[in-house]
Amino acid sequence: MKTPAQRYVLFSLMFFLLLSMSSCAAIGDIFKAGAWTGAMFVIVGIALVIWLVSKLFGGGSSNTNT
Repeated sequence: MKTPAQRYVLFSLMFFLLLSMSSCAAIGDIFKAGAWTGAMFVIVGIALVIWLVSKLFGGGSSNTNT
């Protein structure tokens, strides 16, 4: 169990962080990073699927002996 002094320090730190940070800006930055990260994963995933399908079904390499 925490002592009253530890609780006071923890509460003071949390209160200071609450007042020093703009919640709207922080949440906005998190959503921006999440949206860009998600978009990049989708683009890379689609490119990977297209590359794999092209490799599976020929991919333009002609290995015919004529």
